[in-house]
Amino acid sequence: MDINDLRSIVTVVSLITFLGIVVWAWSRRNQAGFEEAAHLPFQDE
Repeated sequence: MDINDLRSIVTVVSLITFLGIVVWAWSRRNQAGFEEAAHLPFQDE
């Protein structure tokens, strides 16, 4: 195993991590929490 194999593995792991974050962010299950967080600056106490 040389440095190029390690670079390829890190690239693939990074891509999978990025795609996982995108799927998590666009999940309907998290939509309500994100909507609430988006309105926090506009709430008057």
